[in-house]
Formats: sequence, structure tokens, C-alpha cells
Amino acid sequence: MDCFVAALLAMTGRMQLTKHWASMLDDYVIDLAWSPDGTLLAAASAAGPITFFATADGARRGELPGHDGGTNCLAWMPAPRMTDDGGQTAEQSKPSPVIRPPSPAILASGGQDGAVKLWDAIAGQHTATAALGGAWVEHLAWRPSAETSNPKLQTPNPPPLLAAAAGRDLIFLNPDASIRHRFKPAPKTITALSAQPGGGCFAVAYFGGVVLWDADDFVAQKEFAYANGIHALVWSPDNRWLVSGNQDPSVHLWIPEKDIELHMSGYETKVKHLSFDHNSRRLATSGGRDACIWDCIGDGPEGREPTMLPHVAPVCSIAFQNHHGLLATAAQDGVVQLWSPDRRQPLRATVKMPAAATKLVWSPDDQHLAIGSEKGAVYILKSEG
Repeated sequence: MDCFVAALLAMTGRMQLTKHWASMLDDYVIDLAWSPDGTLLAAASAAGPITFFATADGARRGELPGHDGGTNCLAWMPAPRMTDDGGQTAEQSKPSPVIRPPSPAILASGGQDGAVKLWDAIAGQHTATAALGGAWVEHLAWRPSAETSNPKLQTPNPPPLLAAAAGRDLIFLNPDASIRHRFKPAPKTITALSAQPGGGCFAVAYFGGVVLWDADDFVAQKEFAYANGIHALVWSPDNRWLVSGNQDPSVHLWIPEKDIELHMSGYETKVKHLSFDHNSRRLATSGGRDACIWDCIGDGPEGREPTMLPHVAPVCSIAFQNHHGLLATAAQDGVVQLWSPDRRQPLRATVKMPAAATKLVWSPDDQHLAIGSEKGAVYILKSEG
């Protein structure tokens, strides 16, 4: 840890970046996920165990066995958003109760044992298991909660729904791990899964294409052919863009509502990491020793020159903040950099870790950046300025 502390002194751009706390897992950090309220960080090691850390001080709030053979992915069940007026218009005389976040906090995990497990983070215990078969569960995504309930129509938040991908199988699960719907097997192994921010569908990728599966009716809304492997999928927060990072290597964009497709190629390596900023304007991509930032305003980025944010080694993780414009990038030499892409001098801070990052995740309030490493370290940095 001492090497990392010293490296924090190498900062630029007048940004205050400090180590909030650090801890160690028993193996490679395969996934990190913040609880919806930001008070807990869940960390999974490739060996299987899952640990809950308190954001405030890094105290271990629970250590769970995870999955035999190894854990692959984590996903917190979203808390339903509260309405400002209790779900009623001003002229209605009997206001409904304000929708409250669920209790307890539920974390889903997928593993090499072919199972999805649900965990109560407050009690620190296992609550349910869905045994999905022999294939590894490598992708999980909850349907997002509605931004608000519609006061006039009194539209409730949709019931929680968890999508899990294991091999060629896509399964929709309830919060008690019961199966809500099992789809027919995909033509090839499912390689990426992303929930539409509006909650209407899930995008599912395999070699040869992408399907948008309706979250309520379980039918295919759209199908997009793509004659190559797909490593990553991401939606823009405004639901307009669906983007894939590809093996060929390239980035492909769809506007599903208009059946418009765009394509950008010329990357050094496969594109495995994608991230949109909070206002859906900037798309960050990996695919070499530079993080590429594409301007998606108007007709989109095809034909435009991207902004290049350089690293010495290949970029291995990227993450925009949830509500602000700061971008974190990590490279295979252990360097993590923070950028403000809208500035003339975008580099804000540089830190050097003893090992390459496996995951970068901003806390819900954007005050903390969680970094997982190949050596099992979990670092929490506090960003100010």
C-alpha cells in the first residue's frame, strides 16, 4: 500500500485527490459495486468471496462465501425513486404514501457455479439462489427504477426485475430468485448485457448481433445484425444511443427508435470498455493506449475526430461520473488518470498503483472512486476540486 500512498503526491490540474481508505481481498478483484445509497461497497474476488465495506471508514460490514469456483459479477437491486408529492397532483385530496427505498439492501451475484445468489447486505446473509445450469453466470443487470412516479397517472415504479446471462441463456428473475421468464437460447454465447435506463428493455449481445428484449412482455423489440464479436454494451442515459465495443476492433452505435446505425473503426485493440457521461453527450471508449472521447450530440460521432486522452500502456478501464463531467481512466501499467474532457488542459490528476486496475466505479454521489486491482487491493479515493 505504501507505493500507492506515495504515488498520490503526483497530481496535476489543481485537483485534490486523496486516499480515503484501502483494503485487501484474497484474490484478483473481479467486480465492485456501490449500494444505491452509497453507504456500502461490495467487492468480489475471483476466488469467490464477497465483502461489504463501509464507505465512511472501510470497515468490513460482512464477508460472504460467494460462489464455489469463483464469483463473476455483482449488481445491487435499485431503490425505487421517491416522488416529491407522494404520488399525487396538488388538486387531489388524499395523497398516497411516498415510495420508500426497499429494506433490506439486496445484492445479486453471479458465479462459475451456474447460479445467481441474492444477499441481504444489512443482515450479511444469503437469502435465495437461482440455479441456472452448468454455464457460468457472467452478466447481471437490474431493471432501473423509474425516475419518478407520474403524479397524474399515479404510475408506480415497475416491480424489480433481474436479468442474468449464462452461456446462451437469458433468464429474468424476481428478487426472491424465482424465474419470471426464460428465453429461448441465443444463437451464440451471450457476451454483453445492458439495461435500458428507462427500464423498457434489456440489450443482449452475442456473436452476430444484438436483441432488445422487452422487460414486461418478454418479446423482441428490435434485432440488430452485427457480423463480429461484441465485448461491451452501453446505453446513453437519455436512452437515445445503444453502443457496442467490438472485437474487429471498432465501436458501433444504434439509435433504436430511428433504426440509424453509425460505425467508428481504427482502434489498436479490441474495444472492451465504454462509458457515457451524465448528459449523454460524450462517449468514452478504450481500444488502445488512448481513451477516445466521441461527441454524440446531434447526428452523432461518425466522421468526427475524437478527443484522445493518452496513456503509455493500453487502457484497461474507464468510468465517467454519475452526475458530473469527470472521467477516470486506468491503464495496464497501473496508472490511473482523472480528466475533465471539456477543458483545454483536460488532465486533472495522475496516480500510480502497484498493479493494473480491474475495475473503476464512482460512488452514487461522485465523491469517491473505487479501484480494484489485479493483486486484490481495493482503493477508495476521495475527489475534490
